[in-house]
Amino acid sequence: MSKTSTRRLQKTRGAVSNPGSRLERFHHETIDDGWHDSEETIPPLQRTVRADHAKTLINYNQSPDIPFDRSINPYRGCEHGCIYCYARPTHSYLDLSPGLDFETKLFYKTDAITLLESELSRPSYQCRPIALGVNTDAYQPIEREQCLTRQLLQTLLHYRHPVTLVTKSDLILRDLDILEELAANRLVSVAVSVTRIQQKIKSTLEPRATSPAKRLHAIRSLAAAGIATGVMVAPVIPAITDHEMETIMEQAYDAGAAFAGYTLLRLPHELKTVFQEWLQTHYPDRAEHVMSLLRQSYGDKIYNSEWGLRGRGRGAYADILAQRFDKACTRIGYTNRYATELNTDIFRVPGVQEQLCLGF
Repeated sequence: MSKTSTRRLQKTRGAVSNPGSRLERFHHETIDDGWHDSEETIPPLQRTVRADHAKTLINYNQSPDIPFDRSINPYRGCEHGCIYCYARPTHSYLDLSPGLDFETKLFYKTDAITLLESELSRPSYQCRPIALGVNTDAYQPIEREQCLTRQLLQTLLHYRHPVTLVTKSDLILRDLDILEELAANRLVSVAVSVTRIQQKIKSTLEPRATSPAKRLHAIRSLAAAGIATGVMVAPVIPAITDHEMETIMEQAYDAGAAFAGYTLLRLPHELKTVFQEWLQTHYPDRAEHVMSLLRQSYGDKIYNSEWGLRGRGRGAYADILAQRFDKACTRIGYTNRYATELNTDIFRVPGVQEQLCLGF
């Protein structure tokens, strides 16, 4: 049976309901029978944290439009609660809702370090940069308690393995000591995601994420420490955040960003339901216009998974967005629009170095 689709506005949460998933066999809807006060206060949802005993850690992809072929996600679910997060539908595989469940029912990969060392030591493994935390933010609030991201970075540093990070949290500055060592050997690049400069919309768009000002501070601190740092204007939401693209790029560049990128909002699977509910709740006056621009960009669909089209779009609106980005890069001075090429030549296979030492 599906999770209830009743809207239940919760402070500091992004989703406004807990819709069922596409993998459930039965669905139901809750209706108001008039017996309860519609203004009745709903207790705030409490988060739960559970161990995820994963069998593997590194995820591989062969998508030609993704700039990495492998990634690690230490957590499932994300307490940042960003309404646009394309990882929300993955909670369906856990028999949970991509809505409020995604923000409150969190999982951490308890055997992450052991799994990483095992997978790096396989004879068939070829060293290429690992993207850390691309599905859910590796520096979401739970990281303060679990420290999995820090442990993974320490392990990658030990074996001299390159890594890329995308985050919207200034918690990354806690790990400057490790990042500086990685950077000294050209083993790391960081992209800080900035969706909007204005603070007003953040409380509903990204309720538990770091403020825009702190993200710019993170860019400044990372760049000052010699770490290859860029900005991702991601995602661009038509008629909601798109007007701030150039401002974000300018302020990030002033803070020290060396490269820039952007993605257009994409709404796979249940995310389209979660996002449209949010739109109708917070922006009813422009909801249809937002969805119309997305359909125009994705071949008359709300979402199109076609390689090269997803996250970019095609058509008048998408073309204008691409032109704006290119012109802004040229005007502002971005010479590198992607992460710096990282070093794969100094990778040390787990176990091999120790065996060599025992032989002398």
